[in-house]
Amino acid sequence: MIFYDCSTAPNPRRARMFIAEKGLKIETREVSIAKNEQLADAFLAVNPRATIPVLVTDEGAVLTENLGIAAYLEARFPEPPLLGRTPDEKGQVLMWNAIVEQQGGIPIAEVLRNTHPAFKDRAIPGPTNHPQISELAERGRTRLTDFFTLLEARLQASRFVAGDMFSLADISTFVFVDFARVIKTRIPEGNSATLAWFQSVQSRPSASL
Repeated sequence: MIFYDCSTAPNPRRARMFIAEKGLKIETREVSIAKNEQLADAFLAVNPRATIPVLVTDEGAVLTENLGIAAYLEARFPEPPLLGRTPDEKGQVLMWNAIVEQQGGIPIAEVLRNTHPAFKDRAIPGPTNHPQISELAERGRTRLTDFFTLLEARLQASRFVAGDMFSLADISTFVFVDFARVIKTRIPEGNSATLAWFQSVQSRPSASL
């Protein structure tokens, strides 16, 4: 297997943490978004969509989405389980992972990519350039406030994001919440359950990668 990573971006970090939680050592190739290496011919030959992460499997499949990478690795290396054991757990993990992506990850990306000078005319990842839209950044900040409220309510009622076990949903949530620092947003001080959960996940070895 070959894993294409970018050490500064959140989505590759999600896959990197998943790999580490599985205890796997996979050949890794760094692709620098800061240097636009994802748009170079060498990488486009691997993934024409110009997005990271990418996992090239031993069978030759090219997986370009975190869910695909996680599903493949879970099937090949089922322990420890990160996508749930029972049907109910599996459904909860994927449901909460989707909620976190849509209501947490996307708003953060909207703010960053529509305000930061580095993303001028690069507001959407991929091979096509798109202009920044300031209204999307404003909407993103409002949505992120709502997300932290939702997350606190969930963690007041549940040990982990998707239930009683650490899972992909926790990895995604942790990475997005941590990455929110780039738009100068942190967990609200009064969100005690979220702060305790964050500190717990931060103490895991995979979180330091």
